[in-house]
Amino acid sequence: MEAQRVAVIGAGAVGSYYGARLAQAGHDVHFLMRRDYDAVRAGGLHCTSPQGDFVLDAPSIARTAAEIGPADWVVCALKSTSIGEARALAGPCVGPRTRILLLMNGLGLEERFAEWFGRERIFGGMAFTCVNRGEPGCVHHLAYGAVTVGHLLDDAAEVARALALWAPARVEFSGVESLRRARWEKLCWNIPFNGLCVAAGGVMTDVVVGDPALRAIARATMEEVVVAGNADLEARGEALRLDGPAIVETMFALTDNMGPYRPSTMIDYVEGRQMEVPAIFGAPLARAQELGVATPHLATLTALLQQYARNRPGAAT
Repeated sequence: MEAQRVAVIGAGAVGSYYGARLAQAGHDVHFLMRRDYDAVRAGGLHCTSPQGDFVLDAPSIARTAAEIGPADWVVCALKSTSIGEARALAGPCVGPRTRILLLMNGLGLEERFAEWFGRERIFGGMAFTCVNRGEPGCVHHLAYGAVTVGHLLDDAAEVARALALWAPARVEFSGVESLRRARWEKLCWNIPFNGLCVAAGGVMTDVVVGDPALRAIARATMEEVVVAGNADLEARGEALRLDGPAIVETMFALTDNMGPYRPSTMIDYVEGRQMEVPAIFGAPLARAQELGVATPHLATLTALLQQYARNRPGAAT
């Protein structure tokens, strides 16, 4: 594939890192930046990584999407808490042939974008990575980094287009047959570990896997997510299912080797920011309840996080 014009909407840790990898691979990447605009304009975008540190000395950055204009690809890496702004932020970059890849956490987000821009152009990407923001203009890639991508209509030819975009990038990028199944698989990690790291008082993942009681709760929660996900896939008429034992073994092996990592929801919690509770916890719980699937651990985590969200400083009352 020839170089593509890519707009990165939501240049936080995930958007900046993966956008930088696309730019490093030769694509024409434009970053919509807010917090880090001045720092990146002055000193470039710095990425540290076990695969080798690198710098984009003069990346193309903008304060508004209108400055970027239509692109071949929009990579949307907003927090799901910004879903209310997403249409306005991405819209100026969407032309007649633009494809949109969501590097976002949660369930049901692709469907929202499909309402605005059409189902045929929407992709979902699940990033299994440890990446955090550092000081302004710096992103720290700590471990892992693989991305799985699916198409909202599960169109294999469209998945191949996405793979071609990422082929020259230093990212392990693979396609999936079922986007919905991949979403539930990512939730198998996000729900127990983001949730328990917050519920336990703002701890890191090593505390959860190292404490026998918390580890047991994480496992039970993950098993609930598998059951809910498979019920959802069956109800939607999909042939693929989640392999519960294999997923549990893989997720714990990855997390055991991760060390003291701060998941995104825990960072938002300790820093007093809005957490992604509706998309990561509320939507899966609502779907499980709709299908009559009992998920007591998920329900408890969701209730706790909703309460924490209401009590955070500056929360609307």
